Amino acid sequence: MWTCPICERAFSNTNQVHSCRERDLGDYLKGKSEHTVELFDHLINEYLQMAPIKVYPTKSMIALGLKTNFAYVTQLGKNFIDVVFPFHEIYADNLCFSKIKTVPGTNQHNHYFRMYLKEDLNEEVRGFMKMSLSLT
Repeated sequence: MWTCPICERAFSNTNQVHSCRERDLGDYLKGKSEHTVELFDHLINEYLQMAPIKVYPTKSMIALGLKTNFAYVTQLGKNFIDVVFPFHEIYADNLCFSKIKTVPGTNQHNHYFRMYLKEDLNEEVRGFMKMSLSLT
């Protein structure tokens, strides 16, 4: 484990690229609909039932992590949230991802999930959530 000497965040990779600037989660949630905030809270609570995750607000998204980041909330819309799961292989046989895109020059395949209702976190999605945790 490596700990950044500036922000004191622990990483599994030495000199991990990150932003030390503290961001406030409240800034992301400010002005969002009650429904959207409830969806975000539900996602976090579902993950917390699986593992003691951390929430890392960054400049452009909210990262979810343990030793490494395993998922990203990339958009908080009026009535939805977008979550990206980075996997090392493509899981095309699913009903939950709206698109899958490979990051150029890597073996990372971003799987995009849009959540409109709490019920959208069904067993299929929970399976991918657990899988994302196992990659950390």
